[in-house]
Amino acid sequence: MKNAPFSLRTKLTLSFLVVIIIGGLFSLIIGSRLVRETLISQAQDKVRHDLSSAWMVFDEKLNDIKNIVRLTASREGVRDALLTGQDDILFKYLGRVRSENGLDVLTLLDANGRVLLRTRSPKTAGDDQSDDELVRRAFDHQTIAAAEIVSRDELVKESEDLAAQALIDFIRTPRAAPRTGNQETSGLMLKAASPIQTEEGRIIGVLSGGILLNRNYEIVDRIKEIVFKGEQYKTRETGTATIFQNDLRISTNVKNEKGARAIGTLVSEEVKKAVLDEGNPWIDRAFVVNDWYITAYEPIKDAENRIVGILYVGMLERPYLDTANRVMRTFILIAGFFVIVLLVILDFSTARIILPLQRMAAATKQIAKGDLSHRVDVTSRDEIGALADSFNRMTAHLQEANDKLIEYGKILEKKVEERTRELRDIQFHLIQSEKLASIGKLAAGIAHEINNPLGGILIYSHLILEDTPKSGQNYENLKKIVKETTRCKDIVKGLLDFARPREPEMSPCDVHELLEKCLALTERHALFQNIHVEKSYNPSLPRIIADGGQLQQVFMNIILNAAEAMNGNGALTLRTSFDPDGDAVAVEIADTGHGIKEEHQKRLFEPFFTTKEVGKGTGLGLAISYGIVQKHRGTIEVRSEAGRGATFTVKLPLKQK
Repeated sequence: MKNAPFSLRTKLTLSFLVVIIIGGLFSLIIGSRLVRETLISQAQDKVRHDLSSAWMVFDEKLNDIKNIVRLTASREGVRDALLTGQDDILFKYLGRVRSENGLDVLTLLDANGRVLLRTRSPKTAGDDQSDDELVRRAFDHQTIAAAEIVSRDELVKESEDLAAQALIDFIRTPRAAPRTGNQETSGLMLKAASPIQTEEGRIIGVLSGGILLNRNYEIVDRIKEIVFKGEQYKTRETGTATIFQNDLRISTNVKNEKGARAIGTLVSEEVKKAVLDEGNPWIDRAFVVNDWYITAYEPIKDAENRIVGILYVGMLERPYLDTANRVMRTFILIAGFFVIVLLVILDFSTARIILPLQRMAAATKQIAKGDLSHRVDVTSRDEIGALADSFNRMTAHLQEANDKLIEYGKILEKKVEERTRELRDIQFHLIQSEKLASIGKLAAGIAHEINNPLGGILIYSHLILEDTPKSGQNYENLKKIVKETTRCKDIVKGLLDFARPREPEMSPCDVHELLEKCLALTERHALFQNIHVEKSYNPSLPRIIADGGQLQQVFMNIILNAAEAMNGNGALTLRTSFDPDGDAVAVEIADTGHGIKEEHQKRLFEPFFTTKEVGKGTGLGLAISYGIVQKHRGTIEVRSEAGRGATFTVKLPLKQK
């Protein structure tokens, strides 16, 4: 025996190693996913909290503007100056308020909503701002503040500087949504409006003021200072904040590749769809200008609840991914160490397992040489010890098994003899088939030659019989000639049916219906008046594919033969069942007649063989039936003992090709 390329010990070691490696890989994959998801989830929770802090800074600035405008509008000096038309006093005072509080605009409107005074551009006045939502609510005795989109025309009225500050060119960035145009001319402003009222509560004007957020970094830098506290990762600031006007960055501390603030860049397409189009917050990873961040976005809405921008905070994703990678590298080192330890333990364990098996292998070589007395000495009480014990008992039984083999050889010889007899029977059936084929050819030739003369004899005999008086001495002789000629005609017809059977026309058939039709045809026959019919049908028998007319001819032939064998007195049994192999239907027709002698049974299906009296049968019925069943790829068998009746069994396949 050739040595195996790998020993059993090597195979065991490699098998366990493969299991360890596969398990380790799955653990690494699952562990890596869990670590990443855990860290990213924690980062998302943090950025969600950071967004709340950013809103506090944003709202605080908005409330500051609101309070400044409200307190200024409520001052008695402003009210008196407005009532007395002292515009110069109003201009100086309001200009000082705007300058000291860092407002970009502070505008005074009259009771009709027309501009009385712009502190930044006193010469531009008289335009109507009553359609402004904040102004409209101020006339309803409300002090209100909100973000608002201000058009370029309105900014120009205030100052060319403000219009220039708001003007931002679009900068295309990866993953940004497509945008028409090349620049944004309007601006996003935090704006407040408050009514100026007399002591009686009559509104005599409205004061509005605000700051332009475009290129104003006070809020975003304040957010970064409070929330992220200047944290850096590899010289890069980890936390960023941005205010968007629609999808355009107008105030941000996100840096571009040159290290400058990324003003003019656009939000990513997926964020724009979620926040601006659908009005939902976004808390997930997103591509920001040139890198991936863990981000939080929420829409900024104006006084009419329309989305006019986005407030954003985000942290670099890279620190969290690097942390996850460090954890996984540590895990891989630990796993590798334990794999080495396990391999050492495995090598020691396999050595103890393989040694008894090697002893058993040596023992098998001795037994192969014929030494059946050899035994294996293994003292362990585990499965290998049980195997060794079984091996020793196997050796002890080998001799006994050898004796049994000799006995089995004798039994096999008997089975060969039985099989030989079966082959002889098969050979007999083959010879029978060939014999029938030869007889068929001969019968066809004879029938063809004598059919026409017989027809002529029958016709002329009938003509002569019709012209012969019944009292004449030749009438009875002519009648016998006609009868015997008709019988010859029937024999010739039977020969032709036997020699040239038509091909069956296959269709679904129910054997029970065919049997019932046969019984219906015979119930008025004189032979069947004293015959008791017993039926034993299998109700689960399926329909078969066959020629119903031909099968009915077979069943009818067997039933009529049974009735004649019982001389019209006895019991006829019809039984249907499945063949033991399950692939065929079996139809049994049994009678209680005189039976069939054993020497006649082998010739039953030969043409012209009959045990009936001369003139009672042609000997073609069973031969034709045998041919029909063969055409259906079935078999027809007979069991009988003289004096104890006969049983014919027709087996037909369930399926036909």
